[in-house]
Amino acid sequence: MQECISLLICSCTFAPMNRTAPFTLTATDSKSAARAGVLQTAHGDIKTPIFMPVGTLGTVKTVSHRALENDVHAQIILGNTYHLMLRPGMEVMSSAGGLHRFSSWNKPLLTDSGGYQVYSLAENRKITEEGVTFQSHIDGSRHMLSPERSMEIQRQIGADIIMAFDECPPYPCEENYARKSMHLTHRWLDRSVAQWKKAPEAYGYPQMLFPIVQGSVYRDLRLQSAEYIARVDAPGNAIGGLSVGEPAEDMYAMCELVCGMLPKDKPRYLMGVGTPANLLECIALGVDMFDCVMPTRNGRNGMLFTKNGIINIRNYKWHNDHSPIDPAGDCYVDAVYSRAYLRHLFVANEYLGRHIASLHNLRFYLWLMETAREKIIEGTFASWKSRMVPVLQSRL
Repeated sequence: MQECISLLICSCTFAPMNRTAPFTLTATDSKSAARAGVLQTAHGDIKTPIFMPVGTLGTVKTVSHRALENDVHAQIILGNTYHLMLRPGMEVMSSAGGLHRFSSWNKPLLTDSGGYQVYSLAENRKITEEGVTFQSHIDGSRHMLSPERSMEIQRQIGADIIMAFDECPPYPCEENYARKSMHLTHRWLDRSVAQWKKAPEAYGYPQMLFPIVQGSVYRDLRLQSAEYIARVDAPGNAIGGLSVGEPAEDMYAMCELVCGMLPKDKPRYLMGVGTPANLLECIALGVDMFDCVMPTRNGRNGMLFTKNGIINIRNYKWHNDHSPIDPAGDCYVDAVYSRAYLRHLFVANEYLGRHIASLHNLRFYLWLMETAREKIIEGTFASWKSRMVPVLQSRL
């Protein structure tokens, strides 16, 4: 059976994209697989490792683009195909000249293919070989996303990095389901690449296509998928289907396995991950790029990530604590506002509290990436990570 699968993979391969990755490795860590690099895009260089704030609808919730640039020091943010195709729609997006102009964000953008959001609509979608038919969460209208349509939409959005259309299998799932899903993702990748080559850039600047490794938590499937994706010779590669409920140990094992298979001269993007500790552990395994809603979603619910541990600012213990939110933080909100004041804002349901907490968390995530990069270049990343991870997981 294994031989038959291998033959099937070989027979389905296609000509590589033959696009050299605009990625330069700056340094590697001698005691782990951590790397520091620079990824060139049409809207600016990205220093890796990097965390990308999630701006699903063309906005990072509660945070202005000016704050993202000046306070968070974000280098790149995300938009989402599924959500943007529903609102505001591609007619508005195209007439605006793409998401950069529509949202006044002049730095790099990455778009999800829409596959993960469709995955989350399990009760309202149907997957076929052609693509996914789904029901809008907004008004119940029915829509179709296929590899070709996803590529067309992402071209129109104008992202610097776009993702191949894939299926994200749930966790847990049977190995047979994960295998069928992986092969479907590979066939969809073939079609994504074909459409990518056929359709020109919409706004006159180069865009990059990243394929996605799938295979759930099954070692053999992940190896097969990583091999298939590597043959595409795309400018970068992504690891999908993790952080969907599996134990952290399984996520790390799959990451290590896949990073060992993917090309060393291309950036590796782990999708949808995760906690600060997750990020450091995965950097040590060779991951370069991350995104997650956690810093903003948790921030809006009163959870703050700090260099000394996690704070639940809603707790009564902070009600009369007039010390800075985070004395060790380097975002202006950390020093300007007190813990007692921020708690008051949350208890009173004032929107400013969500803004402050989101801004703090995002800056903390970017600080973590910047410091990891410095430590990799210095050659001290592994020892620094070992000290940081237990602290990041503690609660104040």
